Amino acid sequence: MLDVIVVGAGPTGLTLAGELRLHGVRVLVLEKEAVPTGQSRALGLHARSVEILDQRGLLERFLPLGQKFATGGFFAGIPAPWPDRLDTAHSYVLGIPQTVTERLLAERAVELGAEIRRGTELTGLSQDDDGVTVELAVGGGTRLRARYLVGCDGGRSTVRRLLGVAFPGEPAANETWLGELEVAVPPEELAAVVAEVRKNSARFGVMPREDGVHRVIVPAAGVSEDRGVPPTLEEFRLRLREFAGTDLGVHSPRWISRFGDATRLAERYRSGRVLLAGDAAHIHPPTGGQGLNLGIQDAFNLGWKLAAEVNGWAPEGLLDSYHTERHPVAAAVLDNTRAQSELLSAEPGARAVRRLVAELMDFEEVNRYLIEKIAALSVRYDFGEGPGLLGRRLRDVRLKRGRLYELTRAGRGLLLDQTGRLSVAGWADRVDHVVDVSEELDAPAVLLRPDGHVAWLGDDQRELLDRLPRWFGTATG
Repeated sequence: MLDVIVVGAGPTGLTLAGELRLHGVRVLVLEKEAVPTGQSRALGLHARSVEILDQRGLLERFLPLGQKFATGGFFAGIPAPWPDRLDTAHSYVLGIPQTVTERLLAERAVELGAEIRRGTELTGLSQDDDGVTVELAVGGGTRLRARYLVGCDGGRSTVRRLLGVAFPGEPAANETWLGELEVAVPPEELAAVVAEVRKNSARFGVMPREDGVHRVIVPAAGVSEDRGVPPTLEEFRLRLREFAGTDLGVHSPRWISRFGDATRLAERYRSGRVLLAGDAAHIHPPTGGQGLNLGIQDAFNLGWKLAAEVNGWAPEGLLDSYHTERHPVAAAVLDNTRAQSELLSAEPGARAVRRLVAELMDFEEVNRYLIEKIAALSVRYDFGEGPGLLGRRLRDVRLKRGRLYELTRAGRGLLLDQTGRLSVAGWADRVDHVVDVSEELDAPAVLLRPDGHVAWLGDDQRELLDRLPRWFGTATG
């Protein structure tokens, strides 16, 4: 029997596989596509996702293949300067194609010992008190068994459907076509067309990629019944002529796809031994570029908790805290994308509100507040009453002997002790104790969970001993 089967080899599933393998969990990733699609629908990693990569020692693999952007426009495309004093050591968006992100995450998962089985489609599942049995569409039906299963298989999740988990929300009211194609018109003509059309539609855009290829986005005339079927090149050209007055001479597409603005949130993220993460748990419009990032962050929250359950030391309720913590985060993202979608409307009322929001974003506090929402820097889990830092992730801080995130590579808990008087005896197999000091940390000591969120801060050993069992189980020895 396997420990965990992960369904879906996108960024969420691959991040989860790597996190599980850090803790020795036997994991198999099933992906129905025989080869990666080659489509980069997402093009950026926000600050919290960059922090996650840094926490696990992966950022140095990503940086040479991406580009740092510290420019505004991420909230509803409203032009605004990049805010000062963001609560992060990575105050930028890392522009990097989704295909590259998936490749690097897959390489990492395999290095750690995960198996990725492509061209393997899940068609059925059942569970009992001891594990989950899955049926695969291979050779007339093959069965596998694991202690747990996680559906990371996208917005049309087979796992979610088989579980019967409700997916309430709003259906798509608008559809957008997206493609990577070559453009034949001169750059100055292209820029003039884009500038003119965007006066009345913020949903239209043309972005240069590489090798003469451009990323072209145009609103569709209606909502298709099956968005799994992409538009043809001729349909794409026709729609460009209708909407922009010219087809820009587009040709030689790498790929063309369509997406809607449906907004839905799974009723629950866990059903027995089966869990949901990423787009299988939530879908929303791509405004602000949050979808891929939200999935990676789901996996980062879930990975250590599921590993603790598999390895037998999880305290009661730890695995359920995945839903308790991440469901509200997704609900907040759905709300901010709904708001952004309204601000992108061409209706006179919406355009008036957009102008007002643009004026408000001239205030540094407002601008920073909205960008921290998009970048997931303002997330705070409910750990009860306490200082403002409790429940928040701790940014990378400089220590006397290095950086905080350099100490988090193994995915364990961490007590950063500036007093030198505290102890994690009894939990040393799960929590590292580091005595060091930082001028950037205004607390005697902080206890970090494996995902970097502050579980406790103070200098009282008795308080620490009360908090350790909540997140790290019973003491040993």
